[in-house]
Amino acid sequence: MSDVQRDKQFYDMADAYIALANTQLNEAKPSRVSAAALFAAARFNAFVIAAAAENKAQLIVEKEAAIAYFMDQYEKMLRENIDEHMTRYDQQDS
Repeated sequence: MSDVQRDKQFYDMADAYIALANTQLNEAKPSRVSAAALFAAARFNAFVIAAAAENKAQLIVEKEAAIAYFMDQYEKMLRENIDEHMTRYDQQDS
């Protein structure tokens, strides 16, 4: 797997998920909405990994590398977004 190109379509799709999560805040706490979004991402990514494998044997062989890839991507994206929020705090304090 490789890094995904972050073009307009990528950000539009991400924004659509965020918009849905924001509407769910009317019914649930942010921590619950976040947990549901994280579960949905894990469930969908498991589907993507399984769909890319030709059979169970290939899935078994590639499972750990796929998990490592998605964990690495999530950590990078989470750090990037937290840093973006930290920058906003710095701008507010100025």
